[in-house]
Amino acid sequence: MAKTEQRNGLELQGNTEKLTDSNGKSSSNGLEPEVNGSIPEETQVDKYGFTGGAQQSAGELAEEVPIAVLRQREAKWLEMLNSWDKWMAKKHNKVKERCQKGIPPSLRGRAWLYLTGAKVKREQNKGRFEELDIQPGDPKWVDVIERDLHRQFPFHEMFAARGGHGQQDLFRVLKAYTLHRPDEGYCQAQAPVAAVLLMHMPAEDAFWVLVQICEKYLPGYYSTGLEAIQLDGEILYALLRGVSPVAHRHLKKHKLEPILYMTEWFMCAFSRTLPWSSVLRVWDMFLCEGVKILFRVGLVLLKCMLGTQEKVKTCQGLYETMELLKKIQPQYTREGFLVQEIIDLPVSEKNIEKEHQAQLRRWKESRGDLSCKSPPRMHGAKAIMSAEPPSRQELRQRPTIIVESPLAAETEAVPGDEVKGSKKAAKANGHTTTVLPPDGIVNLSDPSSTLHHTTTQGSKESLSSAEHDTYL
Repeated sequence: MAKTEQRNGLELQGNTEKLTDSNGKSSSNGLEPEVNGSIPEETQVDKYGFTGGAQQSAGELAEEVPIAVLRQREAKWLEMLNSWDKWMAKKHNKVKERCQKGIPPSLRGRAWLYLTGAKVKREQNKGRFEELDIQPGDPKWVDVIERDLHRQFPFHEMFAARGGHGQQDLFRVLKAYTLHRPDEGYCQAQAPVAAVLLMHMPAEDAFWVLVQICEKYLPGYYSTGLEAIQLDGEILYALLRGVSPVAHRHLKKHKLEPILYMTEWFMCAFSRTLPWSSVLRVWDMFLCEGVKILFRVGLVLLKCMLGTQEKVKTCQGLYETMELLKKIQPQYTREGFLVQEIIDLPVSEKNIEKEHQAQLRRWKESRGDLSCKSPPRMHGAKAIMSAEPPSRQELRQRPTIIVESPLAAETEAVPGDEVKGSKKAAKANGHTTTVLPPDGIVNLSDPSSTLHHTTTQGSKESLSSAEHDTYL
């Protein structure tokens, strides 16, 4: 019989299978992971890792970027990441524009790490995740997290195996967060957010990005009582009046509270609502520009589904409207259409903050003070960096792949002047010479690296923070 528990205002249902031992540590008990769903071996995997389900890629919904364009974008992003502080300070609009075009898949994980400020957070708290990871965790949260794991993208190859490395890493990240923020604990909506992050980066990085999302982008969203999400629901409803009066009147007429239709949208950052290609484009913009992107997506969907008299005629009541909003028509969630609508919609941070203050006043008049005092919301990457300016050392990229060179010992033995001399001699003879760094380490994150493409054997274990990039 499935248990039902109430955690942070969301109802959770599921079984009680364990991924941990008696000490709360991840354990596979020496058994092969059990497949989460019935996924035949011959099932085709799409380019995002989905083997089925509603979010498996349908080619016509995703935009294909020509390889030549993708390579150009990768080079541009590598250049930006190598001088991140300068780009954010002087050319933030260019960073925003490139996020709107879509971050190259090979660099998406690293870009999200930098956009959110999680790279700096990780450097400032070295060893913190490892400390949290080895702790057993509060049994109350551990039990609930374990029962939620198999619900997160069960048709994605990373999370399909019960007890597989994907579910284990998801457990580690969520458990670590409950220890990092015991006052907040765990909320069910954090699981899909963490799962999306784990599809693009190792567990430690995913943990710090999750921390930034929960504390900077969406503060208070996952706290008991869900007051912050209720406030944002009222803000969305108020903004809808200016964007689509027809949709606003329809929702008002049928007394459809925003919390009924926008909670999953916002708390899961649309990761359970949109086709996957659209999810990734929305996240690229959201992590760059902040919560206004979530508001714009919500407003675009409401306008498209309920924005004309003809459309609202098909929804004669609250139930029909709810059903319509649960099944957004695919032409409105198509990547190209949705992204352009989001960019074109004139809803700014200023609009949101103005309405936020108005809703706070109304809340206080009708319900009193908020029971959960959340820190102020940061509107995107620039605001986060301005609030906590990082040092160059904290932004420095670590080598993603370390290659022990057989020439390292010889290079170490050559004094600096001799190395320079050998370069000059080589140039004089019409040859070019590549001298490896003295420690034999080649940083492939540097686009100037001259190392040939290297293929390494895949591992079933989760990658460490120093190995996670897919760009070679």
